[in-house]
Amino acid sequence: MAAAPKPEEISHPPMDQLQGLEYCIDSNPSWGEAIALGFQHYILALGTAVMIPSFLVPLMGGTDGDKVRVVQTLLFVEGINTLLQTLFGTRLPTVIGGSWAFVVPVISIIHDSSLTRITDPQERFLSTMRAIQGALIVASSVQIILGYSQLWAICSRFFSPLGMVPVIALAGFGLFDKGFPVAGQCVEIGVPMFILFVIFSQYLKNFQFRQLPVMERFALIMSITVIWAYAHLLTASGAYKHHPEVTQKHCRTDRANLISTAPWIKIPYPLQWGAPTFDAGHAFGMMAAVLVSLIESTGAYKAASRLASATPPPAHVLSRGIGWQGIGILFSGLFGTATGCTVSIENVGLLGSTRVGSRRVIQISAGFMIFFSLLGKFGALFASIPFPIFAAVYCVLFGLVASVGLSFLQFTNMNSMRNLFIAGVSLFLGLSIPEYFREYTTAAFHGPAHTKAGWFNDFLNTIFLSSPTVALMVSVFLDNTLEYKDSAKDRGMPWWVKFRTFKGDSRNEEFYTLPFNLNRFFPPS
Repeated sequence: MAAAPKPEEISHPPMDQLQGLEYCIDSNPSWGEAIALGFQHYILALGTAVMIPSFLVPLMGGTDGDKVRVVQTLLFVEGINTLLQTLFGTRLPTVIGGSWAFVVPVISIIHDSSLTRITDPQERFLSTMRAIQGALIVASSVQIILGYSQLWAICSRFFSPLGMVPVIALAGFGLFDKGFPVAGQCVEIGVPMFILFVIFSQYLKNFQFRQLPVMERFALIMSITVIWAYAHLLTASGAYKHHPEVTQKHCRTDRANLISTAPWIKIPYPLQWGAPTFDAGHAFGMMAAVLVSLIESTGAYKAASRLASATPPPAHVLSRGIGWQGIGILFSGLFGTATGCTVSIENVGLLGSTRVGSRRVIQISAGFMIFFSLLGKFGALFASIPFPIFAAVYCVLFGLVASVGLSFLQFTNMNSMRNLFIAGVSLFLGLSIPEYFREYTTAAFHGPAHTKAGWFNDFLNTIFLSSPTVALMVSVFLDNTLEYKDSAKDRGMPWWVKFRTFKGDSRNEEFYTLPFNLNRFFPPS
């Protein structure tokens, strides 16, 4: 008769740090490998950096030349913000990229009657860009104040592992409409890209060249190269000659019109579009996007800390990072990127896919962003990769970030009906409410909030279009009101509490201490 299994054989004890990561936040691969990995992060960041201006600039009345300049400016500011965040912010290996959260208030500004009545497209583009800049500059104060005053650190005291699960999970799951729906716009390159990336990164990950797992480390760049060449072959052979215009736009490699319109060298500079204009209604609507960016980034920072094999960022470190992100949004407004900034979820997912969470790699990728934003033609070459190729990779990387959020459940008691209720309702509403707002907007051409006060409409429609924001409101409210006094252990608070303060865990100093001995002037709390 077989012996009964031991408890350790049928359960897995909770672990502060993930297993199997090759390089953590402060350990670095060789310089050659780090530069190649940094270039890979740069290529991945191009997807969103090109998609957002490609969507917004034509609506603003801009030309292809304007679109290229906005893409270059966005990449330049991304590089600066990423360096600032990795050096002085949370110090986590996170790329600070353009944010979709700002699209709702930006579109509202584009459709403002004072701007739509301008007949000259170029003048309308410049006037709209200046209005967006003014709104971003004012709205950035929200994150700057919440971050540097440590107010966000105080708010984070109400977070528990259970309350954070839906927020982190929906930072990935909530972007499902940027995944296969976009990849499916050109199935013949989207599906092969997805399959090839999974084969290279997972099934062939043990293939080594000179003791380096090249397939796992560089699956992204290799699969993009193969599928990009395949897409170019289809374009050159005339495979899309008789297809509808929409299909050609998504599938062809020669329709981006970026390379021909990009200048050889162009240095973005503050106020390059002219002096910003300020409107209280525009600024108030933009503040909602800044709050959404703050919440989405909070979840992303916690996911990045886990994939970089670091401890969860202490409250004051998280608040410091939000403050620097506010500075980043201020830069976005000064330079004119047409959107604000947030943590790039896809780049957080790539940390897990490559198993390299090194801070140096991300700083090198920031260098590539700045370098190629100045050399327009070279940057435009990489930026002309068709969107379905990026979207196919997002299907993997967004899912990976979401699963990191779910991994926080191990610190909670999931045999508790209270916890099951909170986790389930938060996840469901976090997906369902934004989907309602999306469907309503698509059908009615305006959001469910549709009063005479435009700023109020923008505020509500922006907040409730964000899955992590809805999830945070629901989960944190329920977690702090439902039997919370008797459920500290069930919520995972005994594990979480030691990471709240800088000195609560000895590893925090290793991961989050400021460089250049700056902690003397800004002592951790």
